[in-house]
Amino acid sequence: MSFRFWRRIRIAPGVTLNLSKSGGSLSFGPRGAKFTVGSRGKRATVGIPGTGLFYTTTLPSGRSGGRKNMSSVAPALPSVRAEDRLTLGFFKRLVTPDDEESLVDGCRELVLGNEDKALQHLEQAAHLADGAYLAGFLTLKKEQLTEAADYLAMAAEKHNRLGRYFSKYGISAVMSLPITGEVSAHVGPDLRGVLLGLVEVYQRLERWQDAIACLERLRRLEPDDVVVKLSLAELLLDAHPGDKKVCQKVVRLVEGIENETPIHAALMLYKAKALRHLGLATAARDTLTAALRRKKGRSEELLKALRYERALVYEDLGQHRRSRSELEKLYAEAPDYEDVAIRLGL
Repeated sequence: MSFRFWRRIRIAPGVTLNLSKSGGSLSFGPRGAKFTVGSRGKRATVGIPGTGLFYTTTLPSGRSGGRKNMSSVAPALPSVRAEDRLTLGFFKRLVTPDDEESLVDGCRELVLGNEDKALQHLEQAAHLADGAYLAGFLTLKKEQLTEAADYLAMAAEKHNRLGRYFSKYGISAVMSLPITGEVSAHVGPDLRGVLLGLVEVYQRLERWQDAIACLERLRRLEPDDVVVKLSLAELLLDAHPGDKKVCQKVVRLVEGIENETPIHAALMLYKAKALRHLGLATAARDTLTAALRRKKGRSEELLKALRYERALVYEDLGQHRRSRSELEKLYAEAPDYEDVAIRLGL
C-alpha cells in the first residue's frame, strides 16, 4: 500500500495547488482528467468515473510541436518549506480544539515522513472520523492489522462525518490499495474508501467472511461499481476454491461485463476461472480470448494472468499443443511465473 498525502489550495475553478513533501505542483483540468506540472515533471491523470481508479502517465519533457507549452502559461510555483505546510499559527492554536490540533499535527508529520510521530498524534484524534481514517490506513501500512481494523471500523461508523476536517484545513488524503495482484485503487475519505480498506485488513487477517460482508455492503450501496465487483470476485474464488455455488455467483456477478478497461479485463479473468471450475471450458476460452483482444493500457501482470488461465483452459479442452505453446511463451518471458516451469516438465 502506498501513501499519498498533500495540502491542497484551490486557486481557481479547475486549478489546484498541491503542496507535498517533494515540492509544489499545479493541477489543471476537470474532475477525472488532470494535467499536473511539478518537481517530478509533467503528468497526465485520467480517472474512471465512479470507480476511484486513475492512471497517471509521465509526459516527456522539452518543447512540443504546439505553439505553447504548459510552462509558458503556468504561474511560477511557490517555494514552501515542508514543515510549514501543515503548521497552525500560534494564535490559531489558542482557539483550535485539541483533537483537531492533533489531527493537523499528525498530517504534518505524515508529510514529513515521520510515521511513528504521526500515529502518536492521530491516536489522540481517532474519535474524529478523519483521524480514525488516517490512523486506520497508517496502521495498515505498518502491518498493525488489529489496530487498523479497529480504527477503520470506527471511521465506518462515523462515515457521515468523513472529510469534514480535511475540508476545513484544506487537506486531501488519498490511499492506494491493491484490489488484485494486477490492479490498485486510489481511495479517499468516504465510506467506500474505508470499507475497501477494511476488506484489505480482513483479508490479511484471514477473516474472509468479514471481508465478504464489507464488499456485499458496498455492492448494495454501489451495485455497478466494477472495483467492488472485482474485489468480491477475487475474494470469493480465493476463499472458496472450486465451490460450484460460489463459481455460479461469480459468473452472475460479471454478467454483461465487456472489455472496456483494465478493470473489466480483470473481471473477465475471474469469470473465466469460475467457468473453468464449472466445467465450461469453451465459454472460459471465449471469455479469455475476448479479454486478450485489447492489450493497450493493460499491465504485463494482467496479460500474463489471462494467458496463463487460457493455457489451463486449452489443457482442459484437450488442446495440448496450444496449451504448451502458451506456457512456453510465458516461460520465455518470466521463467518463475506461477507453476509454468513444472507444467513444462523443466
